Amino acid sequence: MTMQTTERWFEDYEVGESRLSTGRTITETDVVMHAGQTGDFFPHHMDAEWAATQPIGARIAHGTLIMSVAVGMTAGDINPCSMSYGYDRVRFIKPVFIGDTITVTAEITEKADHAKRPDAFGYVHERVTVTNQRHETVLVLTHVYLVNKRAAL
Repeated sequence: MTMQTTERWFEDYEVGESRLSTGRTITETDVVMHAGQTGDFFPHHMDAEWAATQPIGARIAHGTLIMSVAVGMTAGDINPCSMSYGYDRVRFIKPVFIGDTITVTAEITEKADHAKRPDAFGYVHERVTVTNQRHETVLVLTHVYLVNKRAAL
């Protein structure tokens, strides 16, 4: 598999542009591997019998698992002119169950100059909205990118 590299400079991003991923089904293996990687063996994720007695009624995927998968679903291209700067306003809105299929919409919502180097860098804010197969929003976050400016050349 080859990765596509596309140079997109700060000036190339437009507020309002968006992209939509294909679906991804969350599996038992995803949940078990995430628990092992993080050490989060909380019964909401790992104990089917206990979870069945709770108001939600079944095991749920880790919020951090869904966040990781969703961000990965939007990272199909490697942009050598930008890097992830972080995530803001992360909200786990509804549970994701094993067997649910999620899709991701990513929309550019804001652009801002870098405070110390406005000639060289800018920030691009992308609202990431994750929905399940029932079209319910399950997670929302803002992904902030630090992006090179063309003028810096």
